[in-house]
Amino acid sequence: AGRFALRALDSLSGHFSVAATPGGVRVTGIVKAHAVQTCVISGEDVPAGVEEPVDLLFLHMMRTEDDEVELGEADCDVLLIEGRGIDLGEIAAQTLGLALDPYPHAESARLEAARRLLVSEEDLARRAEDARTKTNPFAVLKRAD
Repeated sequence: AGRFALRALDSLSGHFSVAATPGGVRVTGIVKAHAVQTCVISGEDVPAGVEEPVDLLFLHMMRTEDDEVELGEADCDVLLIEGRGIDLGEIAAQTLGLALDPYPHAESARLEAARRLLVSEEDLARRAEDARTKTNPFAVLKRAD
């Protein structure tokens, strides 16, 4: 919870399948979590549920810097195997971190923000009247022709 500035981390689980592939290991599965974040506006608790798929390819060796490589969408989750193993717990933690809302808002804070954005009909009418009566700064240029 501290790593991701959570108020609470009620559960975190990762269910993975690990399979050997040419040059490395493919890890697929799902990460599920129930956490409590802090509203960035009010400081209230914001429940967060995560259910995020995982599809990673770990390679023993990457290409050299001299090789020109075109990356496709499927290549974005390719990682280098460091050491002699793959840390599935770290995969679950990083997946959680990426899936969490970076700017969580409590429902009450969303409603208050929406209320601030609302404009009354009287205010709209006043703004329209002000726009009609205001002198256009480009009117002088138009008369110069």
